[in-house]
Amino acid sequence: METIRFGVVGCGYFGSELTRIVQRMEGTEVTAVFGGSDAARLAEELQCKEAATLEELTSLENVDAVIVASPNHVHKEAVMLAAARGKHVFCEKPVALSLSDCRDMLAACRDAGVRFMAGHVMHFMNGVQQVKRWIADGEIGRPILCHAERTGWEEKQPAISWKKNVATSGGHLFHHIHELDVLQAIMGPAEQVVMAGGNLGHQGDGFGDEEDALLLTLEFPGGTLGTMQYGGGFRWAEHYIKINGTEGSILMDMKNSKVILNRGAQLTSRMLNDTAAEDLERAQSYELAHGGISYGSPSVRVPGWLITAMTKELKAFRDALQGKPAEDSLNLLFDGSAALTSIATAEAAMRSMREKRWIAVESIH
Repeated sequence: METIRFGVVGCGYFGSELTRIVQRMEGTEVTAVFGGSDAARLAEELQCKEAATLEELTSLENVDAVIVASPNHVHKEAVMLAAARGKHVFCEKPVALSLSDCRDMLAACRDAGVRFMAGHVMHFMNGVQQVKRWIADGEIGRPILCHAERTGWEEKQPAISWKKNVATSGGHLFHHIHELDVLQAIMGPAEQVVMAGGNLGHQGDGFGDEEDALLLTLEFPGGTLGTMQYGGGFRWAEHYIKINGTEGSILMDMKNSKVILNRGAQLTSRMLNDTAAEDLERAQSYELAHGGISYGSPSVRVPGWLITAMTKELKAFRDALQGKPAEDSLNLLFDGSAALTSIATAEAAMRSMREKRWIAVESIH
């Protein structure tokens, strides 16, 4: 394909920016959009078609690939229709809200002979790629312990978004699945998990029904361990990942926009994003938000540091469709393993919370 023609499903906060990025990139164009608060305005802005239905968009002859950025609970319908009609698929995280749905979606793409990519954008951040290199180079020895926090406090809202209800978003653990994905990319797929949680301070009018506190413990291959804290019930807000190895440790500090290698009491610091300006932009955003659990709104634009990572992500998808091999560290986004592993573990964790016991994570193989 000389120019890859895209249809976009879901033109809200994230989908709208993905659409603009595709329109700017070399070798791609947007030919149709459907759904979401900005669909009509985007169609006018980009001079493309606004499809009346999902069926229409996925049937268009001038659509080669479909970006699925609709609310989480309706990803499956769009992916299945796109695959059935021979369209390549880029699907935003979380790919699905159940492991069975995720398996069905990946199987549909595989059976149709179309490419699939999971939209786990953290893998394209400069700092995450640096951390992967440090670990691959043996800088911290063998990773044995990790901890992630994505916490903050949420105030009452005048209107409740689909992002705040478990049935439509999956709750904090699914909607903010990035850290669960990255930890397993580094430590290996979790083998079992136990989670406690609940809605402790966000009940009644002005709140959704998701849990505001989730506390996880994970066991990885070889007995290595991880812990995680998620939710909007934490007045002391944090957002970071720590990885401890036999020879050193790493901090991915999202609030201060840096990654730090600690080896032999010698600290090496690198940027989290691509430029100093992007790092500053991200660090300043935490002064205005309540930690790491903020939600985008179609009324505001995606920040510049995130646009950079999203652009890298979509270029990787474009390159794959043009037959270029993906970097080894990104193969998990194309072979389905990142989607399956993160969803399998999130699903097991939610079951653990309900049943109050350790749960084995279903193998993705």
